[in-house]
Amino acid sequence: MNAIYILWLRQLKRYFRSKSRVLGSLGQPLLFLITFGFGFGSTFQKAGEGNYLQFLAPGIIAMSVLFSAIFFGIEVIFDKQFGFLKETLVAPVSRVSIMVGRTLGGATVATLQGVVVLLISYAFGFRMQNIYLLPLALLFMFLMALLFTGLGTAIASKMDDMHGFQLIMNFLVMPLFFLSGSLFPIQGLPPALKIVTSLNPLTYGIDGLRGSLIGISQLSFYFDLLIVGLLTTIVLVIGSYLFSRIQL
Repeated sequence: MNAIYILWLRQLKRYFRSKSRVLGSLGQPLLFLITFGFGFGSTFQKAGEGNYLQFLAPGIIAMSVLFSAIFFGIEVIFDKQFGFLKETLVAPVSRVSIMVGRTLGGATVATLQGVVVLLISYAFGFRMQNIYLLPLALLFMFLMALLFTGLGTAIASKMDDMHGFQLIMNFLVMPLFFLSGSLFPIQGLPPALKIVTSLNPLTYGIDGLRGSLIGISQLSFYFDLLIVGLLTTIVLVIGSYLFSRIQL
């Protein structure tokens, strides 16, 4: 447990030491929030769907969590190339503990970014329907962060090229984001797209987050929590196995 705490704290210090990285990670969510929220707001309202910013904000919060979490895996490749990972792996602690500590650190950072985007959304007019459901919203953020940090770490464990990792992540992240109901309601989609969105793990995270923030969801909280929690557990187990087999 002590090793996990130390690695968790190290990941937090490494991230917040870089002010440009903190600010840069908020640029894309802010851009999406402004351009989509105000650009399509009138169209969304004319279609009888209400305030688009209210609908959009949970999706942008989830986007911030997703992007920050999954790209945390690149630090594994960075540490491989510069020898930092070797120094960590030779320590008298299990590799599973190392992976868990790093993943918790990345997930914590991603969750904090989601909270910052939530506060920014408030500045643009977004309002929660029930403030007492905020802990549930934070739980969904953290589970999504754990899921995608674990996924990024698992993929990075089998790679040595940072540029290749970025290409794979871009190929994976954009479909996950756009086919999750983050920008538009998923009801009324063609059958093929409905199947794709139902297979997308981010769909359930966003549905639960949107339900806890604005009271609008397609599924129940319990089902969303079950799916996201189950997938997070599976990814962490696979990620721990792949990380434990890293060859230096």
